[in-house]
Amino acid sequence: MTAQHAATAQPDTTGTAAHTRAVVREFLAARLAGDTARMVELFADDVDWMLAENPRVPWIRPRSTGAECAAQSAELAAHTVAEDARASLDTFLVDGAVAVLMGHLSGTVRATGKSFEGPFALRLTVADGRITRHHLYENSLSMAEACTATP
Repeated sequence: MTAQHAATAQPDTTGTAAHTRAVVREFLAARLAGDTARMVELFADDVDWMLAENPRVPWIRPRSTGAECAAQSAELAAHTVAEDARASLDTFLVDGAVAVLMGHLSGTVRATGKSFEGPFALRLTVADGRITRHHLYENSLSMAEACTATP
């Protein structure tokens, strides 16, 4: 390989991307099944967690450990009506260790009976078979409005 070719060659991330995709699929299956124990296994001990915080939404709060991150799913379920929960996945992109998922979600807050909905984007990073980054971008304003009781 010439020096010029080496400088422009792209790293082979096919194996990494396949591994990332497999871990993210396991995470999605565990989340859908409500398998908190499996999610704890899939999250790293320390996670770079980001969600647009809003104090009116009880399941949206800072988290940093794998157990705290996995518990978010159960907290969401405790505050929403299971029969009204919907999520669709439109896009699943993987580039090496990073996965980006985009779609739409909706639900109803149990305490108020109000609904929320909107698009979402989820950025995950996988290292050594575990999720080290979980950045979720969603319509937290719609969720906050649904969590607020009408006077």
